[in-house]
Amino acid sequence: MNDPTEAIRRAMTIELNAAQAARAELEARYGRVWSSDEIRTEFDVKGFMAPFMVVARKSDGKKGSLEFQHAPRFYFNFQED
Repeated sequence: MNDPTEAIRRAMTIELNAAQAARAELEARYGRVWSSDEIRTEFDVKGFMAPFMVVARKSDGKKGSLEFQHAPRFYFNFQED
């Protein structure tokens, strides 16, 4: 499979995970931040390709995307479609 976004996504993943930002730092930069438990409560995950995931918000069914970092694992920057 030829994925034209792979190189860009890999570079973004490396950059995100090199910083390993704390929750407070991510909140200052992106607004709302979710832990793994919180993400499962609020969203249905439809798919992912690091550092992005496609989700549907459980409360209203709105679809969108989130970014995530690996360690510590936080999800942030929800963008509604």
